[in-house]
Amino acid sequence: MTVPRPTGVDPHVSWIRDVGPRTRGCEECLRMGTRWLHLRLCLSCGHVGCCDSSPMRHARAHAGVHGHPIVASLEPGENWRWCYVDEVLV
Repeated sequence: MTVPRPTGVDPHVSWIRDVGPRTRGCEECLRMGTRWLHLRLCLSCGHVGCCDSSPMRHARAHAGVHGHPIVASLEPGENWRWCYVDEVLV
């Protein structure tokens, strides 16, 4: 039996650390010379990756490879966090 968790509580928030961005753009796109649309900050390690609307989707790839579930938007004026595991805002 699955026990429902309270709305707005994601078990992955414990992965959030006090981090800052390691680069001023998507780390992999900068290395590869590719473009991105929007940037996401990994809240476990500070990796900066490109969003799911970007051609390469490096933020999601980083989450999958490294097991770091939660990102925050690095876009000006945006203040939200996303859990890739549960596909919810946190």
